[in-house]
Amino acid sequence: MSRVQLALNVPDLDASVEFYSKLFGVRPAKRRPGYANFAITEPPLKLVLIEGEAGQETHLDHLGVEVTDPNQVTAATDRLKNAGLATFEENDTSCCYALQDKVWVHGPGKEPWEVYTVKGDTDQMGKSAALDATDACCTSEPTATEAPKAAADRA
Repeated sequence: MSRVQLALNVPDLDASVEFYSKLFGVRPAKRRPGYANFAITEPPLKLVLIEGEAGQETHLDHLGVEVTDPNQVTAATDRLKNAGLATFEENDTSCCYALQDKVWVHGPGKEPWEVYTVKGDTDQMGKSAALDATDACCTSEPTATEAPKAAADRA
């Protein structure tokens, strides 16, 4: 099973957990300091809440597609590269209290998307090696590998 992921930076994690628990009728699947995620069955959604700065409005952190195994990440990477998109791959990376394999792309509005699989839990929030120290977990514009010439030809 795969499902879409929506990751939000929220100013008040406790209030957000309470709200989304009521909205979707489920409690978080994982709760750690500054972090919570919901594995929602209907609609199929992985909702990730990352505590941001107090006083700021909730905003998009990143989007993703959670898949069930590393082979699906590899297949997505190949498909995205063949489509002419610039990709950034991370394997065995610790992010959001989980060991993950993932590939990143950015949409035309610079919105970050990841296709990822969770390989296990970790005790740390973790951070992508490609991310600047000021960014939250899994949020930035990682340096992408060069897109195939076909992408440049379409520009």
